[in-house]
Amino acid sequence: MIHNTKYSLTIGWLYPELMSTYGDRGNIIALQKRCEWRGINIEVKRLDIGFDQKILTTCDMLFMGGAQDQQQKIVAEDLQKKSEALKKMIDNGIPGLYICGAYQFLGKYYKEAGGKIIKGLDILDLYTEHPGTKFARLIGNIAVKVSNLRGVTHATYEVNVQTLIGFENHGGRTYLGKNIKPLGKVIKGFGNNGADKTEGAIYKNSFGSYLHGPILPKNPSFADSLIKLALEKKYGSPINLSPLDDSLETLARKSIAKRLSIEL
Repeated sequence: MIHNTKYSLTIGWLYPELMSTYGDRGNIIALQKRCEWRGINIEVKRLDIGFDQKILTTCDMLFMGGAQDQQQKIVAEDLQKKSEALKKMIDNGIPGLYICGAYQFLGKYYKEAGGKIIKGLDILDLYTEHPGTKFARLIGNIAVKVSNLRGVTHATYEVNVQTLIGFENHGGRTYLGKNIKPLGKVIKGFGNNGADKTEGAIYKNSFGSYLHGPILPKNPSFADSLIKLALEKKYGSPINLSPLDDSLETLARKSIAKRLSIEL
């Protein structure tokens, strides 16, 4: 088990000032603390508008949260300039978590409620469309069944994640293509589009999701799976993390599960 070691990770936090509307900075805090508690050196690089894309190559993991349409337009313009570097990292298996607006950016395009098309990075085989202002946003607590995450690159371990708990709040409906798999199946809630029962997406070691909450403090096993992926990718060998006391997180998950009338 890893504890008090010289292992280190660098997380690239994309657009922390603009893409953190729904408290998704909590995901960074969760990753930091779960590394620190195990003695893993952790550095977070804040990559705001105009950042040098060369910095991306120094990161072992990437994270980007969600925002409102106006902020997303600003970020979309800047992100297009870094699309080739980001695509190369994702294709090379650098682990990443992309929430809501960030998840949408990785697809082919986002169609606004008024019909305007915002070009995506075309890294993931998916697209997102807002059906219009007369349609309700997809809001509320959500539970998603994940069979396992063993299929991702470099994952040589059984991930202790069966049900992800979170909170969704999005107007856009995302549709997956043939070349990408969903993160999981919706048990309660709406998910990608409220129709096909899929939620999120997995491509190599990158994960897209609509789960706010934020997702990692509510699902510590998922946070650990990202840390393990990043360490194994960086150091090239299987790694077992020392266990942490997640009793408080478990109580929180059970409380939400009770509201949703499901069992974990």
